[in-house]
Amino acid sequence: MGRNLQTEGRLRPVDLARVHGLSTQAVRNYEEVGILPAADRTPSGYRVYTPLHAGALRAFLALVPGHGHQTAASIMRAVNEGAVDEAFRLIDESHAQLLDDRRTLRAVESALRDLGPAVVTDPDPGGTFIGPLAEQLGIRPATLRKWERAGLVRPRRDPRTGYRVYDEADVRDARLAHQLRRGGYLLERIAPLIAQVRAAGGLEPLEAALGDWHGRLSGRGRAMLAGAAELEAYLRERG
Repeated sequence: MGRNLQTEGRLRPVDLARVHGLSTQAVRNYEEVGILPAADRTPSGYRVYTPLHAGALRAFLALVPGHGHQTAASIMRAVNEGAVDEAFRLIDESHAQLLDDRRTLRAVESALRDLGPAVVTDPDPGGTFIGPLAEQLGIRPATLRKWERAGLVRPRRDPRTGYRVYDEADVRDARLAHQLRRGGYLLERIAPLIAQVRAAGGLEPLEAALGDWHGRLSGRGRAMLAGAAELEAYLRERG
């Protein structure tokens, strides 16, 4: 498909590779998987690249930070195969995922604000049982058991009675899950957020991490803009 799409100028694989700090093999690999358009060959079999290939490589590398390697590769393959609408669909999906991630962040921030100080209903430092915790949250014990099956809470079992015992961290997770459920979040979407709280070591470290989370989302948004600019330039170059 190369010759009628390519503009004047001949480039070697090393010419494309050096500009971006890549290996020549990486450039060849990108062509083989369709990220770059197919190159013409000299009579001796050497690849001949052009400014069009350079534009494709710039577009791909600009798309990766915002969309990820796999999606960026799929976008470029779609463009090079002439399926531009499919490329736009993939881009739309990435933007939709970013928007969903922003909504999730807002939900977490709202849930943290609404939690307020914990109300201690059981002074026993060993933990509380399912009944008192359910009463504190205003839910049924069956709901806590359902949350346990979904991985939202992980109570231990009393070795003598077999009853569930919820320690301070379990109560925290249950309260956060309760707030997110009230916000309309499904259990499968809450579980990863609870996991982040556990990994952070509690709510306070998670609150400190929210600023970084905001920064990462903003970085992705800006990277998507940069990728869109390079992709538009490549589309214009393709004609």
